[in-house]
Amino acid sequence: MVTTVVSTMSGTQRDAAVWQTLARVPDPEIPVLSIVDLGIVRSVEWQADELVVTVTPTYSGCPATELIMSDIGRALASAGFAKHRLEIRLSPAWTTDWIAAEAQARLADYGIAPPGVKAVSTTHVIDARALSRRDRGASVPCPRCGSMHTREVSRFGSTPCKAQYACDDCLEPFDYFKPH
Repeated sequence: MVTTVVSTMSGTQRDAAVWQTLARVPDPEIPVLSIVDLGIVRSVEWQADELVVTVTPTYSGCPATELIMSDIGRALASAGFAKHRLEIRLSPAWTTDWIAAEAQARLADYGIAPPGVKAVSTTHVIDARALSRRDRGASVPCPRCGSMHTREVSRFGSTPCKAQYACDDCLEPFDYFKPH
């Protein structure tokens, strides 16, 4: 029955139904966001009668990529899009700039500081040796109390795309979604 309904839709209705389906697929590491909110769905297109969904993982080694692709496939099949192909595109690389503004607000409500200004890397040459140092980016506000008195505890948080921070005012630890 679902497949019959999908086949009677106009192209615009069909595309909207695909995007609505994808918007219901949660990110497995941050379930408050969908894969569409996160900006990893790069395109939805039709090649003849086959749906092609292109995804750019948050980084090439993301351990959740396989699970995300399986979840997309199941969601599309359940919605009546049985004939589909999923592709991964690594270029251009995903950036936190692709996270929707509403999604960034949901991150903060969930207790994860959304990405801020990208940190600057500098290279210093001392005695013919190049030493790189990553300068601290903008201050990261605590998503729980809003304080700017926070500090990085670890470059890596609960997932590689997040850093672990602590608030010096409310004393709570929190993840910060690293900008890149």
